Amino acid sequence: MSRTTVRLRFAGALAATLVAAGVATGPAAQAQERTPGLADLAHRHGRYFGSATDNPELTDSAYTKILGSEFDMITPGNGMKWENTEPQQGVFDWSKGDEIVKLARANHQKVRAHTLVWHNQLPAWLTSRDWTPAELRAVLKKHITTEVRHYRGKVYSWDVVNEAFNEDGTYRDTIWYRTLGPGYIADALRWAHEADPHAKLYLNDYNIEAVGPKSDAYYNLVKQLKAEHVPLDGVGFQAHLALQYGYPTTIEDNLRRFSRLGLDTALTEVDVRMQLPATDDKLAEQATWYADLTKACLAVQRCVGVTVWDFTDKYSWIPGVFAGEGAALPWDEQLRPKPAYQALRDALGG
Repeated sequence: MSRTTVRLRFAGALAATLVAAGVATGPAAQAQERTPGLADLAHRHGRYFGSATDNPELTDSAYTKILGSEFDMITPGNGMKWENTEPQQGVFDWSKGDEIVKLARANHQKVRAHTLVWHNQLPAWLTSRDWTPAELRAVLKKHITTEVRHYRGKVYSWDVVNEAFNEDGTYRDTIWYRTLGPGYIADALRWAHEADPHAKLYLNDYNIEAVGPKSDAYYNLVKQLKAEHVPLDGVGFQAHLALQYGYPTTIEDNLRRFSRLGLDTALTEVDVRMQLPATDDKLAEQATWYADLTKACLAVQRCVGVTVWDFTDKYSWIPGVFAGEGAALPWDEQLRPKPAYQALRDALGG
């Protein structure tokens, strides 16, 4: 018997022994060695797990590696907002949104498109003059129709109207409400649906996680829209939370009541900020909140997924807006996972 034959027989016997012992070998073993990401774990529950992102950080290869491996849904933080997509009246620029859609396709991810109608980040040509209702309605219809048509078939959903209510449940005094009245919301939804009948259409806001005046306003609006057969698929709970204000303990009940109206819900912009400096105790509490938010979504069948508002403190919006606060996301500024990351994995059964 040649030495080659002996080596081959020994190798075959070793492989058979390993298989019999339940030890995988070869390419299958290598595939099993990859730790499932948050999206993989969420998929087992029929949910997605996403992150916002923005164009400037896409040059950070360490960042994009995590973005592409942990998440299956991404949201453009700014690239699809009006100031970027129609900087001059009738002149459209899709470069920022297209870059993120292209990245999502390369990573086999879907896109939550954000946002069509908002009172912030509007171009000066829109805010620096007075409009008649007929003029502004035409401007709004053209913008929605043009943008949604451009991304038709390329995005999963749209945040059609963003932040339409005040904390007390009254309509926010915006250029849209002031000039067009509350009917602008139904119009925006209808125009978006006409431009892409297959995209999921959402209303989206913050501080509506708990049952209260603001979430009640959305609940009543949704009932009215449904009664009028206005196309609407879901409500997005932004979930920008802060440890110092307490956890919204009624969130699961709130998600459930919107589901009973025949709507999807989603946690769309999740972060949990704290007063700096971060401490072990604060990070542990933050981790519990992230887990509890995720469990609330898993407990309600029509809560379709969770999106963190970017995944790393390196690119968080919080410190630039809330002085002395931050450390809001599951990865730190060095792209290292924090206790919140493991808590999310545990909540998803990982």
